[in-house]
Amino acid sequence: AYRRDLQVIVTGVCETDFSGYPDCRDDTMKAMQLALSLGMDRRFLIDTPLMWIDKAATWQMAHDLGEQSGTADGADRLVGLIVEHSHTCYLGDRVHRHDWGWGCGSCPACELRARGYQRWQQQRMARP
Repeated sequence: AYRRDLQVIVTGVCETDFSGYPDCRDDTMKAMQLALSLGMDRRFLIDTPLMWIDKAATWQMAHDLGEQSGTADGADRLVGLIVEHSHTCYLGDRVHRHDWGWGCGSCPACELRARGYQRWQQQRMARP
């Protein structure tokens, strides 16, 4: 960000349903923002758009953003891209492919992602 003269850093951390690691908390992000700004002698903003929403709402946000692409299948394409190319498994498992993406399926990150995906799917089915 510094070398490219960028002021905003976006991260996907979430305090609402995190697995206990302190680096996902809002207080940590605020402290990191201050430390980076002081250390680099330039003001940075760390943007955390997922901080206060759960994983189901995160999947819905991705779907909604895809719908805004202007193509008929934009929502499915964006969700598919996230499933295929993003990764949260603490063990780095890229062998087991689930509906919600790659991962071991049993570490805390995989469990959170799977539950969020399942809740989002249930919510989608319940809509008229």
